[in-house]
Amino acid sequence: MRADAQRNYDRLVAAARNAFAEQGADASLDDIAQRAGVGNATLYRHFPTRQALLEAVFREHIDALCRRAEELRAAPSPGAALREWLGEVIAHGSAKRGLAASLLAALGEDGSSCRAAVFEAAQGLLTRAQDAGEVRSEVSVGQVLKLVNAVALVTETEPDAGGQAAGLLDLIFHGLAA
Repeated sequence: MRADAQRNYDRLVAAARNAFAEQGADASLDDIAQRAGVGNATLYRHFPTRQALLEAVFREHIDALCRRAEELRAAPSPGAALREWLGEVIAHGSAKRGLAASLLAALGEDGSSCRAAVFEAAQGLLTRAQDAGEVRSEVSVGQVLKLVNAVALVTETEPDAGGQAAGLLDLIFHGLAA
């Protein structure tokens, strides 16, 4: 990428990060372009869809979640490892306004790089927990991710987001237990 194109890309991601933090995942793309000091065409050249921009903004968080899933694959209790990781997914989603919405949207897009990375990370932990008999075998990774992302969405603006999310995750995990 040319140096000026890279600068525009970086400015767009920074402006989008701020806009999403202030207004959520539905922040105006026109406003983001304006904040970055570029035209709409430049924004769309780099990010043809809102989802592509959301993924760029939250990529580092997705990568961190995927690294954490890899670390947890060696945990002695597969069920506890899955629960811990799901709690971290919720915490990331609740702490970063728009991340939960981005993840939830990515779950429905087959071509999404976020979807592929998160599904792979979650599938490894879920399969391990199912093989150990700690999680019901009929539960799919898509179902689990939708549940935890829903928790992140409904708790992200709550004063006690962490406490409420933990309680809801307990309920989810009770239902997942074999």
